[in-house]
Amino acid sequence: MPRIARKISSTKVYHIILRGNDKQDIFYDEQDYKKFLKIMEMTKEKYQYKIYVYCLMTNHIHLVIYDETNQISKIIQSMAISYSSYFSKKYDKEGHLFQNRFLSKNVETQEYLCHLCRYIHQNPVKAGISKIEKYKWSSYLEFIYNEKMINKELILSMFGQTQKEAIENFIIFHSYESKMINEEVEYEIIDKLSDEQVREKIQKVLNIKDVREIRTNNKKIRDEKIRRLKNIQGTSKTQLSRVLGINRKVIERAMKD
Repeated sequence: MPRIARKISSTKVYHIILRGNDKQDIFYDEQDYKKFLKIMEMTKEKYQYKIYVYCLMTNHIHLVIYDETNQISKIIQSMAISYSSYFSKKYDKEGHLFQNRFLSKNVETQEYLCHLCRYIHQNPVKAGISKIEKYKWSSYLEFIYNEKMINKELILSMFGQTQKEAIENFIIFHSYESKMINEEVEYEIIDKLSDEQVREKIQKVLNIKDVREIRTNNKKIRDEKIRRLKNIQGTSKTQLSRVLGINRKVIERAMKD
């Protein structure tokens, strides 16, 4: 089956997630991180795109890119090929380093861009690796001090009229937990399941034949069953709502209890 073509963003801004094949680590030491940043710098010069946000994690990479010339696939492929060649030679490893197809999401509003920026910068915190202001391999410190890789004007302009005010508000904004897009982004980072695959997993977890029979249970039993679905990887509350035929808010309340 042919691949579905990527949708072009009306703003030309994309959130890119590039991850290790089978979730393997892609950075082993500081030299590796520095090498990938150097590759980013070279591709930026070659393809004339802008980087708004980035974060390099142990087994995946987040980038927010402004690509006016619609070369996003060439840009990411160039990065991946260059780094894979370096990695293979250094560690004498064979096979694919990165997952075959990178993930991308169009960034269509400034509000979403702000929340996405915070979400990406908070990745090391959520992973228990580092405080946000101590992590060396993200763009966070470039927003506060001197930019090296990023174009920060657009995002900072949303936080204040002067640079001092914008940076202060930017820091405050990042001190709050990112909730607007957590589930949506995490759902994309792990392997997505089809509705049929989710249906089969629910049947197995709950030992039932028809997943929609959950709707006929009383509230207590229904909510207990929904809570048991929390650990199904590759699905989201939106997808569970669709598969079960149960309102998303009902699912959210049940999983919080």
